[in-house]
Amino acid sequence: MFENPDAQARCALLKKVKTIAVVGLSPNASRPSYGVSKAMQEFGFRVIPVHPAAKEILGEKVYPALKDIPEKIDLVDVFRSAEFIDGVVDECLALGLKAIWIQEGIVNEPAALRAQAGGMTVIMDRCIYRDYRDQCR
Repeated sequence: MFENPDAQARCALLKKVKTIAVVGLSPNASRPSYGVSKAMQEFGFRVIPVHPAAKEILGEKVYPALKDIPEKIDLVDVFRSAEFIDGVVDECLALGLKAIWIQEGIVNEPAALRAQAGGMTVIMDRCIYRDYRDQCR
């Protein structure tokens, strides 16, 4: 069974992270992905949007896929439905990425376990903003 790292380990990860690629970041300001990403920017993180159709979100150039991002990604934050998590994990593993955060309300245990088996740190069904705000600052 999948288990998230404890609060101390989650905070240790976030203290090392500088650049977060956000898969499924919506250009719609009323969507949770937008609010969470904006807050993470305000905390000082570099947010890189990943969206197949948008051009710019939160003042950042948007990339259609993780593989298109030309710089180092410290963490992938995912705002996609559970059925899309397998594809995101596949892309992360192919790119050798080390950490994935699957947002609150999104659960795909087989994909999370596969990411862990591939050497990734995995957090699932937790809000990155709430964890950082409440436990890590």
